[in-house]
Amino acid sequence: MRKAVVAIVGRPNVGKSTIFNRLVGERISIVDDIPGVTRDRIYSKVEWLSNEFHLIDTGGIELGDEPLLVQMREQADIAINEADVIIFMVNVREGITAADEEVAKILYKSNKPVVLAVNKVDNPEMREEIYEFYSLGFGEPYPISGSHGLGLGDLLDRVVELFPKHIGISEEDEALHFCVIGRPNVGKSSLVNALLQQDRVIVSNIAGTTRDAVDSPFVYDGDDYVIIDTAGMRKRGKIYESTEKYSLLRAMKAIDRSDVVLIVIDAETGILEQDKRIVGHAHEAGKAIVIVVNKWDTVDSDQQAMKNFEDEIRAQFVFLDYAQIVFLSALTKKRIHTLMPQVRLASENYTRRIETSVLNDVIMDAVALNPTPTVRGRRLKVLYATQVAVKPPTFVVFVNDPELMHFSYKRFLENRIREAFGFEGTPIKILARKRS
Repeated sequence: MRKAVVAIVGRPNVGKSTIFNRLVGERISIVDDIPGVTRDRIYSKVEWLSNEFHLIDTGGIELGDEPLLVQMREQADIAINEADVIIFMVNVREGITAADEEVAKILYKSNKPVVLAVNKVDNPEMREEIYEFYSLGFGEPYPISGSHGLGLGDLLDRVVELFPKHIGISEEDEALHFCVIGRPNVGKSSLVNALLQQDRVIVSNIAGTTRDAVDSPFVYDGDDYVIIDTAGMRKRGKIYESTEKYSLLRAMKAIDRSDVVLIVIDAETGILEQDKRIVGHAHEAGKAIVIVVNKWDTVDSDQQAMKNFEDEIRAQFVFLDYAQIVFLSALTKKRIHTLMPQVRLASENYTRRIETSVLNDVIMDAVALNPTPTVRGRRLKVLYATQVAVKPPTFVVFVNDPELMHFSYKRFLENRIREAFGFEGTPIKILARKRS
Protein backbone atom coordinates (compact mmCIF):
# COMPACT_ATOMS: atom_id res chain seq x y z
CA MET A 1 0.00 0.00 0.00
CA ARG A 2 1.28 3.42 -0.90
CA LYS A 3 2.30 6.18 1.48
CA ALA A 4 0.24 9.33 1.91
CA VAL A 5 1.43 12.51 0.23
CA VAL A 6 1.34 15.89 2.00
CA ALA A 7 2.07 19.16 0.17
CA ILE A 8 3.02 22.46 1.82
CA VAL A 9 1.46 25.27 -0.22
CA GLY A 10 1.32 29.05 0.14
CA ARG A 11 2.48 32.33 -1.32
CA PRO A 12 6.24 33.02 -1.35
CA ASN A 13 8.20 33.78 1.81
CA VAL A 14 5.74 32.56 4.46
CA GLY A 15 8.22 29.98 5.79
CA LYS A 16 7.25 26.82 3.90
CA SER A 17 10.83 25.61 3.45
CA THR A 18 11.71 26.28 7.10
CA ILE A 19 8.76 24.15 8.24
CA PHE A 20 9.64 21.48 5.69
CA ASN A 21 13.18 21.25 7.06
CA ARG A 22 11.84 21.06 10.62
CA LEU A 23 9.53 18.18 9.76
CA VAL A 24 12.11 16.29 7.73
CA GLY A 25 14.82 16.81 10.34
CA GLU A 26 17.54 18.07 8.05
CA ARG A 27 18.22 21.01 5.79
CA ILE A 28 16.87 19.74 2.48
CA SER A 29 15.03 22.78 1.11
CA ILE A 30 16.96 25.96 0.48
CA VAL A 31 16.02 28.64 3.02
CA ASP A 32 16.66 32.29 2.20
CA ASP A 33 14.93 35.62 2.74
CA ILE A 34 14.62 36.13 -1.02
CA PRO A 35 11.03 35.39 -2.13
CA GLY A 36 10.77 32.60 -4.69
CA VAL A 37 13.99 30.79 -3.72
CA THR A 38 12.29 27.37 -3.73
CA ARG A 39 11.22 26.85 -7.33
CA ASP A 40 10.69 23.10 -7.79
CA ARG A 41 8.81 20.53 -5.79
CA ILE A 42 10.97 18.91 -3.12
CA TYR A 43 10.15 15.41 -1.87
CA SER A 44 11.18 13.70 1.34
CA LYS A 45 9.85 11.17 3.82
CA VAL A 46 8.52 12.10 7.25
CA GLU A 47 7.39 9.81 10.05
CA TRP A 48 4.90 10.88 12.70
CA LEU A 49 3.29 8.54 15.25
CA SER A 50 4.24 5.46 13.17
CA ASN A 51 2.78 7.05 10.05
CA GLU A 52 5.35 7.47 7.29
CA PHE A 53 4.41 9.80 4.46
CA HIS A 54 5.88 11.79 1.59
CA LEU A 55 6.18 15.53 2.18
CA ILE A 56 6.38 17.99 -0.73
CA ASP A 57 7.73 21.51 -0.40
CA THR A 58 6.65 23.79 -3.24
CA GLY A 59 7.65 27.09 -4.71
CA GLY A 60 5.35 29.91 -3.63
CA ILE A 61 2.29 30.43 -5.83
CA GLU A 62 2.83 33.65 -7.77
CA LEU A 63 0.20 35.03 -10.13
CA GLY A 64 2.40 37.15 -12.41
CA ASP A 65 2.91 36.57 -16.13
CA GLU A 66 6.68 36.15 -16.12
CA PRO A 67 7.63 32.70 -17.51
CA LEU A 68 9.38 31.50 -14.35
CA LEU A 69 6.45 32.59 -12.15
CA VAL A 70 4.02 30.76 -14.42
CA GLN A 71 6.09 27.58 -14.17
CA MET A 72 6.31 27.93 -10.36
CA ARG A 73 2.51 28.09 -10.31
CA GLU A 74 2.35 24.98 -12.49
CA GLN A 75 4.70 23.11 -10.14
CA ALA A 76 2.52 24.01 -7.16
CA ASP A 77 -0.56 22.85 -9.08
CA ILE A 78 1.10 19.46 -9.73
CA ALA A 79 1.98 19.13 -6.04
CA ILE A 80 -1.63 19.92 -5.07
CA ASN A 81 -2.91 17.28 -7.48
CA GLU A 82 -0.49 14.67 -6.10
CA ALA A 83 -1.27 15.42 -2.43
CA ASP A 84 -3.69 13.55 -0.18
CA VAL A 85 -3.57 16.38 2.38
CA ILE A 86 -2.48 20.00 1.89
CA ILE A 87 -0.87 22.25 4.51
CA PHE A 88 -1.86 25.81 3.57
CA MET A 89 0.69 28.12 5.17
CA VAL A 90 0.18 31.80 5.93
CA ASN A 91 2.15 34.38 7.94
CA VAL A 92 0.69 35.88 11.13
CA ARG A 93 2.88 38.99 10.89
CA GLU A 94 1.42 40.06 7.55
CA GLY A 95 -2.16 38.95 8.15
CA ILE A 96 -4.37 37.86 5.26
CA THR A 97 -3.08 39.21 1.97
CA ALA A 98 -4.66 39.28 -1.46
CA ALA A 99 -2.19 36.57 -2.49
CA ASP A 100 -3.38 34.36 0.41
CA GLU A 101 -6.96 34.74 -0.80
CA GLU A 102 -5.97 33.77 -4.32
CA VAL A 103 -4.17 30.66 -3.03
CA ALA A 104 -7.29 29.81 -0.99
CA LYS A 105 -9.41 29.93 -4.18
CA ILE A 106 -7.04 27.46 -5.84
CA LEU A 107 -7.27 25.11 -2.85
CA TYR A 108 -11.09 25.30 -2.76
CA LYS A 109 -11.13 23.95 -6.32
CA SER A 110 -8.81 21.06 -5.45
CA ASN A 111 -11.38 19.41 -3.16
CA LYS A 112 -8.47 18.13 -1.06
CA PRO A 113 -8.35 18.17 2.79
CA VAL A 114 -6.59 21.38 3.84
CA VAL A 115 -4.96 22.17 7.20
CA LEU A 116 -4.37 25.89 7.74
CA ALA A 117 -0.99 26.61 9.39
CA VAL A 118 -0.30 30.15 10.65
CA ASN A 119 3.47 30.51 10.79
CA LYS A 120 5.74 32.83 12.80
CA VAL A 121 3.62 32.67 15.96
CA ASP A 122 6.79 32.83 18.03
CA ASN A 123 5.26 33.56 21.46
CA PRO A 124 1.95 32.91 23.30
CA GLU A 125 0.89 36.57 23.10
CA MET A 126 0.63 36.29 19.31
CA ARG A 127 -1.89 33.43 19.40
CA GLU A 128 -4.84 35.86 19.59
CA GLU A 129 -3.81 37.23 16.21
CA ILE A 130 -4.61 33.99 14.39
CA TYR A 131 -8.39 34.30 14.61
CA GLU A 132 -8.70 36.50 11.52
CA PHE A 133 -7.54 33.51 9.48
CA TYR A 134 -10.83 31.70 10.15
CA SER A 135 -12.22 33.90 7.36
CA LEU A 136 -10.19 31.92 4.80
CA GLY A 137 -12.72 29.12 5.25
CA PHE A 138 -10.50 26.17 6.20
CA GLY A 139 -11.59 25.71 9.78
CA GLU A 140 -9.31 25.98 12.80
CA PRO A 141 -5.96 27.70 12.14
CA TYR A 142 -2.96 25.95 13.71
CA PRO A 143 -0.40 28.39 15.18
CA ILE A 144 3.18 27.28 14.51
CA SER A 145 6.70 28.69 14.59
CA GLY A 146 9.19 27.43 12.07
CA SER A 147 12.12 29.17 13.72
CA HIS A 148 11.31 27.75 17.17
CA GLY A 149 9.60 24.49 16.21
CA LEU A 150 6.43 25.31 18.14
CA GLY A 151 3.03 23.79 17.38
CA LEU A 152 4.24 21.24 14.85
CA GLY A 153 3.01 18.26 16.86
CA ASP A 154 -0.60 19.49 16.86
CA LEU A 155 -0.32 20.31 13.17
CA LEU A 156 0.94 16.82 12.28
CA ASP A 157 -1.71 15.17 14.47
CA ARG A 158 -4.37 16.88 12.38
CA VAL A 159 -2.64 16.06 9.08
CA VAL A 160 -2.44 12.36 9.96
CA GLU A 161 -6.13 12.32 10.96
CA LEU A 162 -7.02 13.40 7.41
CA PHE A 163 -5.12 10.63 5.64
CA PRO A 164 -7.32 8.42 3.43
CA LYS A 165 -8.27 5.22 5.24
CA HIS A 166 -6.69 2.95 2.60
CA ILE A 167 -3.24 4.52 2.95
CA GLY A 168 -0.63 2.14 4.37
CA ILE A 169 1.54 3.40 7.21
CA SER A 170 4.82 1.80 6.18
CA GLU A 171 6.54 0.06 3.30
CA GLU A 172 10.04 -0.78 2.21
CA ASP A 173 11.48 1.53 -0.40
CA GLU A 174 13.09 -0.87 -2.84
CA ALA A 175 13.27 1.60 -5.70
CA LEU A 176 16.55 2.12 -7.52
CA HIS A 177 17.78 5.65 -6.77
CA PHE A 178 19.87 7.47 -9.35
CA CYS A 179 20.81 11.12 -9.70
CA VAL A 180 21.61 13.40 -12.61
CA ILE A 181 24.62 15.69 -12.21
CA GLY A 182 26.61 17.97 -14.46
CA ARG A 183 27.48 21.54 -15.28
CA PRO A 184 24.64 24.10 -15.46
CA ASN A 185 22.62 24.10 -18.67
CA VAL A 186 23.79 20.74 -20.05
CA GLY A 187 20.19 19.47 -20.17
CA LYS A 188 19.79 17.64 -16.86
CA SER A 189 16.21 18.76 -16.23
CA SER A 190 15.26 18.07 -19.85
CA LEU A 191 16.64 14.56 -19.43
CA VAL A 192 14.61 14.04 -16.26
CA ASN A 193 11.45 15.24 -17.98
CA ALA A 194 12.13 12.98 -20.97
CA LEU A 195 12.40 9.95 -18.68
CA LEU A 196 9.34 10.92 -16.65
CA GLN A 197 7.34 11.88 -19.75
CA GLN A 198 6.02 14.94 -17.92
CA ASP A 199 7.32 18.34 -16.88
CA ARG A 200 8.31 17.39 -13.34
CA VAL A 201 11.15 19.96 -13.11
CA ILE A 202 11.44 23.46 -14.49
CA VAL A 203 13.31 23.58 -17.80
CA SER A 204 14.84 26.86 -18.90
CA ASN A 205 17.75 27.98 -21.04
CA ILE A 206 18.89 30.13 -18.12
CA ALA A 207 21.89 28.40 -16.53
CA GLY A 208 21.21 27.45 -12.92
CA THR A 209 17.39 27.28 -13.08
CA THR A 210 17.30 24.16 -10.92
CA ARG A 211 18.59 24.98 -7.43
CA ASP A 212 17.20 22.04 -5.49
CA ALA A 213 17.70 18.29 -5.68
CA VAL A 214 14.32 17.04 -6.87
CA ASP A 215 13.23 13.43 -6.17
CA SER A 216 10.80 11.99 -8.70
CA PRO A 217 9.54 8.39 -8.35
CA PHE A 218 8.52 6.57 -11.54
CA VAL A 219 8.08 3.07 -12.95
CA TYR A 220 10.00 1.80 -15.99
CA ASP A 221 9.47 -1.64 -17.49
CA GLY A 222 7.81 -2.80 -14.28
CA ASP A 223 10.59 -1.66 -11.93
CA ASP A 224 10.49 1.20 -9.41
CA TYR A 225 12.96 4.07 -9.74
CA VAL A 226 13.60 7.42 -8.10
CA ILE A 227 15.43 9.95 -10.25
CA ILE A 228 17.08 12.91 -8.54
CA ASP A 229 17.62 16.08 -10.57
CA THR A 230 20.29 18.34 -9.08
CA ALA A 231 21.42 21.91 -9.49
CA GLY A 232 24.22 22.41 -12.00
CA MET A 233 27.56 22.20 -10.21
CA ARG A 234 29.57 25.37 -10.86
CA LYS A 235 33.22 26.06 -10.22
CA ARG A 236 33.72 27.16 -6.62
CA GLY A 237 35.01 30.54 -7.75
CA LYS A 238 31.72 31.17 -9.54
CA ILE A 239 29.39 30.37 -6.65
CA TYR A 240 28.20 33.80 -5.54
CA GLU A 241 24.77 33.30 -3.95
CA SER A 242 24.39 31.45 -0.67
CA THR A 243 21.57 29.49 -2.31
CA GLU A 244 24.00 28.19 -4.93
CA LYS A 245 26.29 26.98 -2.15
CA TYR A 246 23.42 25.00 -0.68
CA SER A 247 22.70 23.65 -4.15
CA LEU A 248 26.23 22.28 -4.46
CA LEU A 249 25.96 20.65 -1.03
CA ARG A 250 22.64 19.18 -2.05
CA ALA A 251 24.09 17.77 -5.25
CA MET A 252 26.79 16.08 -3.15
CA LYS A 253 24.11 14.62 -0.86
CA ALA A 254 22.18 13.44 -3.90
CA ILE A 255 25.27 11.53 -5.01
CA ASP A 256 25.62 10.02 -1.53
CA ARG A 257 22.07 8.63 -1.50
CA SER A 258 22.10 7.34 -5.07
CA ASP A 259 23.07 3.92 -6.34
CA VAL A 260 23.80 5.14 -9.85
CA VAL A 261 25.02 8.57 -10.98
CA LEU A 262 24.29 9.90 -14.46
CA ILE A 263 26.98 12.39 -15.50
CA VAL A 264 25.62 14.61 -18.26
CA ILE A 265 28.04 16.12 -20.79
CA ASP A 266 27.05 18.69 -23.41
CA ALA A 267 27.85 17.41 -26.91
CA GLU A 268 27.97 20.98 -28.22
CA THR A 269 30.58 22.34 -25.81
CA GLY A 270 32.46 19.08 -25.37
CA ILE A 271 34.39 18.09 -22.25
CA LEU A 272 35.45 20.98 -20.02
CA GLU A 273 37.66 21.03 -16.94
CA GLN A 274 34.61 21.39 -14.72
CA ASP A 275 33.26 18.09 -16.09
CA LYS A 276 36.34 16.36 -14.71
CA ARG A 277 35.77 17.81 -11.24
CA ILE A 278 32.13 16.75 -11.27
CA VAL A 279 33.03 13.23 -12.39
CA GLY A 280 35.57 13.09 -9.58
CA HIS A 281 32.86 13.68 -6.95
CA ALA A 282 30.92 10.62 -8.12
CA HIS A 283 34.02 8.45 -8.57
CA GLU A 284 35.35 9.30 -5.11
CA ALA A 285 31.97 8.42 -3.63
CA GLY A 286 32.32 4.93 -5.11
CA LYS A 287 29.06 5.08 -7.07
CA ALA A 288 28.02 3.26 -10.21
CA ILE A 289 28.28 5.68 -13.12
CA VAL A 290 26.74 6.13 -16.56
CA ILE A 291 28.11 8.92 -18.77
CA VAL A 292 25.38 10.62 -20.79
CA VAL A 293 26.35 12.71 -23.82
CA ASN A 294 23.31 14.97 -24.30
CA LYS A 295 22.29 17.20 -27.25
CA TRP A 296 23.67 14.62 -29.67
CA ASP A 297 21.10 15.78 -32.23
CA THR A 298 22.91 19.12 -32.58
CA VAL A 299 26.27 17.72 -33.76
CA ASP A 300 27.51 15.49 -36.54
CA SER A 301 26.07 12.30 -35.13
CA ASP A 302 27.38 9.60 -37.46
CA GLN A 303 29.11 6.49 -36.10
CA GLN A 304 32.60 7.88 -36.60
CA ALA A 305 31.76 11.07 -34.70
CA MET A 306 30.37 8.97 -31.87
CA LYS A 307 33.53 6.85 -31.83
CA ASN A 308 35.73 9.97 -31.77
CA PHE A 309 33.75 11.49 -28.90
CA GLU A 310 33.91 8.23 -26.95
CA ASP A 311 37.69 8.08 -27.45
CA GLU A 312 37.95 11.63 -26.11
CA ILE A 313 35.93 10.69 -23.02
CA ARG A 314 38.13 7.65 -22.38
CA ALA A 315 41.25 9.78 -22.75
CA GLN A 316 39.98 12.52 -20.42
CA PHE A 317 38.41 10.17 -17.82
CA VAL A 318 40.99 7.40 -17.65
CA PHE A 319 39.81 6.39 -14.17
CA LEU A 320 36.25 5.84 -15.50
CA ASP A 321 37.02 3.05 -17.94
CA TYR A 322 34.26 0.97 -16.32
CA ALA A 323 31.50 3.53 -17.03
CA GLN A 324 29.18 2.97 -19.97
CA ILE A 325 28.60 5.87 -22.39
CA VAL A 326 25.17 6.72 -23.80
CA PHE A 327 24.61 9.23 -26.62
CA LEU A 328 21.15 10.80 -26.77
CA SER A 329 19.05 13.93 -27.10
CA ALA A 330 16.76 14.70 -24.19
CA LEU A 331 14.97 17.35 -26.23
CA THR A 332 14.04 15.16 -29.22
CA LYS A 333 14.14 11.90 -27.20
CA LYS A 334 16.46 10.42 -29.84
CA ARG A 335 18.19 7.30 -28.40
CA ILE A 336 16.54 7.97 -25.00
CA HIS A 337 15.53 4.29 -24.95
CA THR A 338 19.20 3.28 -24.60
CA LEU A 339 19.63 4.93 -21.21
CA MET A 340 17.53 2.97 -18.71
CA PRO A 341 18.98 -0.46 -19.63
CA GLN A 342 22.44 0.93 -18.80
CA VAL A 343 21.15 2.33 -15.50
CA ARG A 344 19.73 -1.08 -14.60
CA LEU A 345 22.92 -2.88 -15.66
CA ALA A 346 25.09 -0.52 -13.59
CA SER A 347 22.83 -1.03 -10.57
CA GLU A 348 22.86 -4.82 -10.91
CA ASN A 349 26.65 -4.88 -11.07
CA TYR A 350 26.87 -2.38 -8.20
CA THR A 351 25.08 -4.91 -5.94
CA ARG A 352 26.52 -8.10 -7.46
CA ARG A 353 28.16 -10.82 -5.34
CA ILE A 354 30.61 -13.46 -6.54
CA GLU A 355 30.95 -16.86 -4.87
CA THR A 356 34.26 -17.24 -3.05
CA SER A 357 35.20 -20.46 -4.85
CA VAL A 358 34.58 -18.96 -8.30
CA LEU A 359 36.45 -15.79 -7.35
CA ASN A 360 39.48 -17.74 -6.17
CA ASP A 361 39.59 -19.75 -9.39
CA VAL A 362 39.89 -16.45 -11.30
CA ILE A 363 42.48 -15.00 -8.90
CA MET A 364 44.69 -18.09 -8.95
CA ASP A 365 44.51 -18.28 -12.75
CA ALA A 366 45.57 -14.64 -12.86
CA VAL A 367 48.54 -15.29 -10.57
CA ALA A 368 49.60 -18.25 -12.71
CA LEU A 369 49.38 -16.11 -15.83
CA ASN A 370 51.28 -13.19 -14.31
CA PRO A 371 53.41 -14.26 -11.30
CA THR A 372 53.51 -11.91 -8.34
CA PRO A 373 56.37 -9.37 -8.23
CA THR A 374 59.42 -9.46 -6.00
CA VAL A 375 60.15 -6.40 -3.84
CA ARG A 376 63.59 -6.11 -2.20
CA GLY A 377 64.14 -9.84 -2.48
CA ARG A 378 60.69 -10.78 -1.11
CA ARG A 379 57.94 -12.18 -3.31
CA LEU A 380 54.28 -11.36 -2.84
CA LYS A 381 52.19 -14.45 -2.11
CA VAL A 382 48.47 -14.35 -2.88
CA LEU A 383 46.76 -16.83 -0.55
CA TYR A 384 43.04 -16.43 -1.26
CA ALA A 385 40.36 -13.79 -1.86
CA THR A 386 36.77 -13.14 -0.85
CA GLN A 387 34.12 -10.52 -1.51
CA VAL A 388 33.26 -8.60 1.66
CA ALA A 389 30.82 -5.91 0.45
CA VAL A 390 28.69 -4.50 -2.35
CA LYS A 391 27.87 -0.89 -3.34
CA PRO A 392 30.56 -0.98 -4.68
CA PRO A 393 31.76 -4.60 -4.91
CA THR A 394 34.71 -4.88 -2.54
CA PHE A 395 37.21 -7.75 -2.48
CA VAL A 396 39.81 -8.60 0.14
CA VAL A 397 42.90 -10.40 -1.12
CA PHE A 398 44.81 -12.10 1.68
CA VAL A 399 48.58 -12.02 1.15
CA ASN A 400 51.77 -12.70 3.08
CA ASP A 401 52.58 -8.97 3.31
CA PRO A 402 50.28 -6.14 2.10
CA GLU A 403 53.33 -3.88 1.65
CA LEU A 404 54.37 -6.09 -1.28
CA MET A 405 51.07 -5.51 -3.15
CA HIS A 406 52.03 -2.82 -5.68
CA PHE A 407 49.32 -0.65 -7.21
CA SER A 408 50.03 -2.03 -10.67
CA TYR A 409 49.48 -5.63 -9.56
CA LYS A 410 46.27 -4.67 -7.79
CA ARG A 411 45.16 -3.07 -11.04
CA PHE A 412 46.05 -6.27 -12.89
CA LEU A 413 43.85 -8.32 -10.53
CA GLU A 414 41.00 -5.84 -10.99
CA ASN A 415 41.24 -6.18 -14.77
CA ARG A 416 41.13 -9.97 -14.52
CA ILE A 417 38.05 -9.79 -12.29
CA ARG A 418 36.36 -7.50 -14.80
CA GLU A 419 37.27 -9.80 -17.69
CA ALA A 420 35.72 -12.73 -15.84
CA PHE A 421 32.60 -11.10 -14.36
CA GLY A 422 32.02 -7.87 -16.26
CA PHE A 423 31.06 -5.33 -13.58
CA GLU A 424 30.24 -2.74 -16.28
CA GLY A 425 29.17 0.57 -14.81
CA THR A 426 30.52 0.10 -11.30
CA PRO A 427 33.87 0.66 -9.61
CA ILE A 428 35.31 -2.24 -7.67
CA LYS A 429 37.68 -2.11 -4.72
CA ILE A 430 40.52 -4.51 -3.96
CA LEU A 431 42.02 -4.46 -0.47
CA ALA A 432 45.20 -6.33 0.46
CA ARG A 433 45.19 -7.87 3.94
CA LYS A 434 47.65 -10.01 5.85
CA ARG A 435 46.20 -13.37 6.82
CA SER A 436 45.91 -13.59 10.58
